[in-house]
Amino acid sequence: MLRRFAVTAAASLTALAAAPAALAGPLPVPLPLLGGGHTEDRLTVTVTGLPGVEGTYTLECHPAAGSHPRAQQACDKLDSVTTWGKDPFAAVPKDAMCTALYGGPATAHVTGTWAGRPVDATYGRGNGCEISRWDNLVPVLPSAR
Repeated sequence: MLRRFAVTAAASLTALAAAPAALAGPLPVPLPLLGGGHTEDRLTVTVTGLPGVEGTYTLECHPAAGSHPRAQQACDKLDSVTTWGKDPFAAVPKDAMCTALYGGPATAHVTGTWAGRPVDATYGRGNGCEISRWDNLVPVLPSAR
């Protein structure tokens, strides 16, 4: 019994020691690769159905670059929503209860790599959840308001 207590106590201390790292907040931003000045943080954003901002934009971060019209602000937004254990591009869960609000025909497709992970995300404005998901990524995606 004493041995089981000691093993349980050791496991608990190990878990507690690891907890601050998991709760520490945003992931560290990768430093540019030596010599090239480029990082793995490269995205292509294609927007349709939104007059005035339709098109395909490239976005590179760390440092901000590309054809995206608000590259630095978009990179800052992505940095602020990138946290350990959370995908900033995650789709709305299939079982989510969403309002029947229609936000228009705009769509966006984001591909590339962010924080060392592949990105292939599609956005729309067909219900309240999708509108919120889109709006939470502005200015990476253009404001539809």
